[in-house]
Parts: sequence; structure tokens; C-alpha cells
Amino acid sequence: MINEETTEFYNNRLTVDLSNIKKLTASQADRVRHYGSQAEALLKNRDLAMFIHHWKFEVNDVLANIRGHTPDDNAQRVALCNELVGIDSFITSLKRAVYLKSKLGNTNEVPEQLD
Repeated sequence: MINEETTEFYNNRLTVDLSNIKKLTASQADRVRHYGSQAEALLKNRDLAMFIHHWKFEVNDVLANIRGHTPDDNAQRVALCNELVGIDSFITSLKRAVYLKSKLGNTNEVPEQLD
């Protein structure tokens, strides 16, 4: 469901062009650093990691228990594999945010809200 918090997160998402970080303004660079710091905090959160791994193990268990080769079984395999790829893509996006933060260098400044 969409609520006020979801709308706020959407409006405050990182929308800078990261293809050439040398051309970022100071406020954009600060936002990238802040975003990277948030991602780093998630990657270091052991509870989050535990739940992600448990969920991946559950999906793998279901995947391993599909014995048939009917079109429905194959469709279920594809759907489960897409779930695994989705969570891996999420983790990759967190790692990329941390990488960009480290590439820009560290600062303790909190970014301004972009209009």
C-alpha cells in the first residue's frame, strides 16, 4: 500500500547521474555519501543478514523439492529463481552505494533535501 512514508521515500530517492561522479555538485556528492552510509548500515546489520539468508534457504528448499518437469513445475522454478535473483540484486545495489560512497571519500555532512 502507498502511504505518506512511501511517498516521502519516493520523493527523496537518489536521482543523480552517477555515470560521472566528478561532475557531481557538492550537495549531490553529500547525498551519495549519505545514501552509501545508509546502505553500509544495512549491510552490517546482522539481523537483516540472518533474515535474508533464512529466506534464501527457504526458497532454495522449495526449489529443491520440485521433482516434476511439467510446465507448472518449470514455471514455479523460474519464479523461485527470479525471487533469488531479486534479493541478490538488492544486495548488489547496497554494495554499489557503499562503493560510490568510498569512491567519493568520507564526510560527516548530512545532505540537504533536494527540491
